[in-house]
Formats: sequence, C-alpha cells, structure tokens
Amino acid sequence: MRKPLDFVAFGRQAGAMTQSILVLDEGTTSTRAMLFAPEGKLLGSAQQQLTQHYPAPGRVEHDPREIWHATLACAREMVEKAGGASAVSAIGITNQRETVVAWDRATGEPLARALVWQDRRTADFCTILRNAGEEAEVQRRTGLLLDPYFSGTKMHWLIENEAAVAAAAGAGTLALGTVESWLLYKLTGGAFLSDASNASRTLLLPLGGAAFDPGLCELFGVPRSALAEVIDNAGEFGTTLPELFGAAIPITGMAGDQQSATIGQGCLSAGETKATYGTGAFVLANKGRDLPVSSHRLLGTVLYQLEGMRTYALEGSVFVAGSLVQWLRDGLGLLGTAAETEVLARSIPDSGGVVIVPALSGLGAPHWQPDARGVITGLSFATGRAQIARAALEAMAHQTADLAEAFAADGVPWTSLKIDGGMSANDWMAQDIANLLDLPVERPKVVETTALGAAMLAAVGARLYDTLEDAADNMHSRVDCFLPDMSANERTARTRGWARALAAS
Repeated sequence: MRKPLDFVAFGRQAGAMTQSILVLDEGTTSTRAMLFAPEGKLLGSAQQQLTQHYPAPGRVEHDPREIWHATLACAREMVEKAGGASAVSAIGITNQRETVVAWDRATGEPLARALVWQDRRTADFCTILRNAGEEAEVQRRTGLLLDPYFSGTKMHWLIENEAAVAAAAGAGTLALGTVESWLLYKLTGGAFLSDASNASRTLLLPLGGAAFDPGLCELFGVPRSALAEVIDNAGEFGTTLPELFGAAIPITGMAGDQQSATIGQGCLSAGETKATYGTGAFVLANKGRDLPVSSHRLLGTVLYQLEGMRTYALEGSVFVAGSLVQWLRDGLGLLGTAAETEVLARSIPDSGGVVIVPALSGLGAPHWQPDARGVITGLSFATGRAQIARAALEAMAHQTADLAEAFAADGVPWTSLKIDGGMSANDWMAQDIANLLDLPVERPKVVETTALGAAMLAAVGARLYDTLEDAADNMHSRVDCFLPDMSANERTARTRGWARALAAS
C-alpha cells in the first residue's frame, strides 16, 4: 500500500499557493516541462525533440531511454527556474496515449523500443480477432474497437516478437505500460501505476471495472502480472527520488493528453466538447457518469477518475493533423515553417479544387480503415504551394465535420466546439472549422490546455484546490471566438468534394 504523502514537509504551510506546479508533457514529437502558477499562468517551458524511428512502413517507434532522459533534462531546467525543488508544490504528468513501453522491473531498463500509438503493425492480429467475432464484445466492455491504435495489441506483439520481453514475462519481471507509467516508475524509483484515463486506452480495462480484466488480458495474450495498478487521475502517487532534483517532489496528477486537454478546456459538464489539433486530432465530449455507447464507431473512454468515481467521454480520433503539415514541410519540402500555411491559405480565394485526404497512417474515426492511404485530388498545372497548403488546412475542417456527424448520430450533437493544440493557433484554420461546422468555435488565449489540465489535476491531488471545478474557475483563461460566415452553397460544394476524395482513399 502506498504511504500518504506528508504535504507539510513539502511546504504546504500558509503561503504555499505562491509555489509552482511542474507539468511533464510527453508528446509524440517532443517532450516538454512546463511551469505553472497555481492561478494557471504559464511561468516557463523547456522542450526537446524526440527521435521518430520508422523501421518499416506502418511502424513507428520511440526510444524509452530518450524519452526519460529528455524529460529529466527539461524537468531539471524548470525546477531550477522555479527556484529549486522546494519551490515546486507538485508534479503533473500528461502523455501521448496508447504508446507502449516494455521494461524489466528488476533492472528498471527498457527491453525494446516503444511502439507509438501511430504504429500499425498489429493490423493482422486485429483482423484475426475481428474475424473470430470478438469486436462486439470488446467494444461493449471497453468502449474501444479492434484497431492497432490501442495498447493491448502492441503489448501482444512485443511479447511475441521481442526475445527480451518474452524472457522477462517468463521470469515474472516484465512491466508493460503507457508512457505515464514509465515516467512515474523512473521518477519514483519503482512505483508501478497507471491512471484510469490511460488505462482505458489499452483494450484491457472494462469501462465499468476498477482494474485490468483477466479475461481481456487472456484474449490479447498479455500477462495480468505485467500490468500496473489502476488509480485515480489526482492523488498521492509518490515522490521523486531526492537525487533527481535536489529534494523529493510529490507527483499528484496524471492523465492521457486528450483527457488532460478536455479538463484544461474546462469541459467538466456533460455535453461540453473539445477538439485538440496536434500530431493527430481528437474530439472528446463529456458524458458525465453515463457509460458511453456508440453505434457510429466512436470510442468510449474514461475522461477522469477521482476518489474512485469515473466521468466518461465519447471520443473521435483522427490519426493525422499536424503531422500532415510536418510531412509537407519535412517530407516534401513545400513549406519552410508550419506557420506559412496560414499566409499561403489567405493568399488565394480557394484551393482550386485540390482536396487532401491525409490518411498517411490509415483513417481513424468514424471510418476506421487502417489500410486507407492518403490522396491528393484535383491537381492541375495551376496547382501550387498555396493550393496544397490551403487544402491541408481544409482537411482539418473536413475530418472534424465527419466526427460531428457521427457524434450527432450517437445523440451528442455539438452546439459549439472548444479547440486547442498547436495547430489551433492558426486563425484561418479555426475560422474554416467554424465555417464548415456552421457552429461557433472557441479557442483559449493560452492554447496549452493539455499541460494546463495536468496542472489542474496535480493541484487537486496536492490539495491546492478542493475540486476540478475550483481549479478550472481559478486557472482557466479567456477565449477567442470564431463565428461561421460561409454560405450554405459553398459548404455543400466543399463537402461533396471531400466525399469524392474520401472514396478515392
């Protein structure tokens, strides 16, 4: 049993509210440490890029050691900026979800590269299970579909294909976890825990169950003994090893990045909806205490768990968003910077009929076509960089509109949409989303809502605030609002062009 933390020893006396909260934001392409004041002001940030390994088509890997060392370096920089460990009240962790790390609990060393959420190598295994008639029951119990996206099939692959992982499983020392589990283990020197939001993305946790399920573990060939204890998203998870930062710091908040962004947006009431545009795009609608059920291939997930009580969300996941712009920049050399897309989009009246379906790693919700491939249609000699850049941004609005249709069909129509993530800083794209949805779109003044959500959870876990609602009231920022101004005829023409391109993918 974990010992309760002595918060008085960590400076919880009067005046401690002037201390800062350190957030470790473990993304897909980079890791960051961000320092927040208890009222939500961002005080500082340190960032390091993560190497993307592509050993074969459809395979995406990270080095767990690099994740750890980059995170530690960034964290140390922010602890120093705060004035030392004694000036940091708590640590919150938020992370790329579904990515799987395998390590040995005896040595604390990783046993293979991490399989990233974008990795598609388990598609055949998913097909076998689907053909065996397993998907309906898996979806009923977990809220998820049989897709390579989720962690359970990645865990199965590591055991079946990595000798060191199989050996550790045989020896009873194997640890399989998502990235927050890996970071917590390294920070504390051995705590093996997974928060409910991340655990709900594995295919191994029933939405209404308190722990990983032995039957689901057997279905996916994952030893139950290799998995962590499932815990709340805010609480007393342990303290960092004193030698890491000069003194121990309590870790009191953890959440998957999309759930964290939903919290950071203040979507704490049933029906409130947010969309995050980062490497991928993810829409979550708060479903309250009701178990989410979808008939239109959306996902049910745990939004957060506090004191053992869960709040759920309905989710639509798009695999390619910001990574499309990154590919245009780095892969094709069409852009110097991502910010150029807005300038280019504004330089022309329309895309000239060019439509991009960014299925570079298959199609996510609501289509779930892992074998789909990206297409660019409508090319002509008149097509230039501007048309392609504008079509790339328009693809974000079209993918969002597909999700809006599915949410409405599942009885969760949107009345507005809150957006965040790095791409949301693009005013042209935000306006285009409002236009195509024909809905108001709100964007916070500070778009770092993923990290802010983790800071809010850590603040509640450290008892700086009594509830998430209190944290949101004190830490949330003002918003910009984008109102639709597109004609119905233009909206219809855009939608028809997208449908034709989608069929070609």
